[in-house]
Amino acid sequence: MWRKALAVALLALAFGYFYNGGSDLPDQILQYISLPNFQSSSQSLTNQDSLEQMISSAWETLITLPTRQWSRVAVGVNACVDVVLSGVGLLQALAVDPGTGLDHEVLHSKEDLKEAFIHFMGRGAAAERFFSDKEAFQRIARAAAEYPGAKLYVGGNAALIGQKLATYPELMVLLCGPVGPKLHEMLDEQIVVPPDSLQETDEFHLILEYKAGEKWGSTQAPQANRFIFSHDVSNGEMSSLETFVASLEEFQPDLVVLSGLHMMEGQGRELWEERLKEAVSAIADIRKDIPIHLELASMTDKDFMNSIMQEVMPIVSSIGLNEQELLFLSQAGNGPHADLAAWKGIPDVGPVSDILLWILEQHGRSDPSSEADLTRIHFHTLAYHILATVDGYWGNQAAAVMAGARVASSQACGLQSIDVSKVELKASLEFHSSHTEPREKLSLNPTEPVTVWRRGNVTFYFTPVLVCKQPLRTVGLGDAISAEGLIYSEVKTQESF
Repeated sequence: MWRKALAVALLALAFGYFYNGGSDLPDQILQYISLPNFQSSSQSLTNQDSLEQMISSAWETLITLPTRQWSRVAVGVNACVDVVLSGVGLLQALAVDPGTGLDHEVLHSKEDLKEAFIHFMGRGAAAERFFSDKEAFQRIARAAAEYPGAKLYVGGNAALIGQKLATYPELMVLLCGPVGPKLHEMLDEQIVVPPDSLQETDEFHLILEYKAGEKWGSTQAPQANRFIFSHDVSNGEMSSLETFVASLEEFQPDLVVLSGLHMMEGQGRELWEERLKEAVSAIADIRKDIPIHLELASMTDKDFMNSIMQEVMPIVSSIGLNEQELLFLSQAGNGPHADLAAWKGIPDVGPVSDILLWILEQHGRSDPSSEADLTRIHFHTLAYHILATVDGYWGNQAAAVMAGARVASSQACGLQSIDVSKVELKASLEFHSSHTEPREKLSLNPTEPVTVWRRGNVTFYFTPVLVCKQPLRTVGLGDAISAEGLIYSEVKTQESF
């Protein structure tokens, strides 16, 4: 506050000096008037920390584990081996020329692949698609595996969440999914895989990455991201779901994390309609006192997304999703801001807050008389994260949202902790609680970097992300964010969700 007052006084003094005919300001005044722009962290700050340093230091002080922590977490059901490489490099190796982008719900050829990749690269947006032609996919996969610099990683939302949870040695993790020999070898030894989940061959997913500013033809990526595709029948059919649910009785988890529903989309409507009914039935068999977190991923079929919204969301306790998934969910259900074709750059907090509230009101338990179980949403985008929870069900959520942002900052840079010289603040320090009136004007204090507001009986927790300037790997960030947010969360009540 005193800095603001000093700045105002000095500006007034400077104005008076000019008004009375002075042409040059004394050096002492200039020294103080040249205060750094609050958003421009790249400028040198002499006697105070940068905004990035303030936020990072505050996180280290404020992020604390909850009083009651999880001891056994069951995770399922999508798992694979990720082949990560340069998207532009692979497409050039496949001898396809750059052209115009066009989204395809399902890929049938390398031409479809090229068009979809360009479509999302030009927007800097993440996406995932099913490749229908098995033989064509295998040819592309061989080219990818042989591409210089291609790397193999643990893949699939469930396996990645399991890997992140396994970094906490006191936590026992069960992973169910199609686990082949290569994936089994790569998994953390702390992860328990039921024998029925093991299979003779691995499922491979190709992850085509691009860097911020990277060009191909007339397309330039506004930010780093990735395009994922596969011909993955095991995960597409969620073949491990029944094994997963059956294993819970013996494992006795106190938290269940479910992912992979999006993989069914590529199977066609007739198949996914039938399989989704079976999935809902299986999820409903999980004990009611065990909270279930559902991790969403990229989808293109509005009917499929709407079915998940109507049938699955009300029977889970928590969901995790990014900005593309949030907007598509609203479009599929005719929710707030459904007329937006896509976000323009970093999504404004107000519209995001509107959609999160709508989900909890329409498909969650914001109304105490509702029979829905959904009480928590963990939203993440490049520049900030929001946790929205129905009051009375979850604790330690300020720490949880900060923990998710912290891991996004460090993991994107390939580090164990944040190096403030390698990250930058991109979130606005002032924003609104809603896009429409009545709305509240809010601001972020970098020394206490969580802004909290309420709408009805839903509480929102906002924290910025310190965005990695040169990210080494973007795949799995959303899974790490959700996993870390869950680690730092606790259930306030043991009543049925």
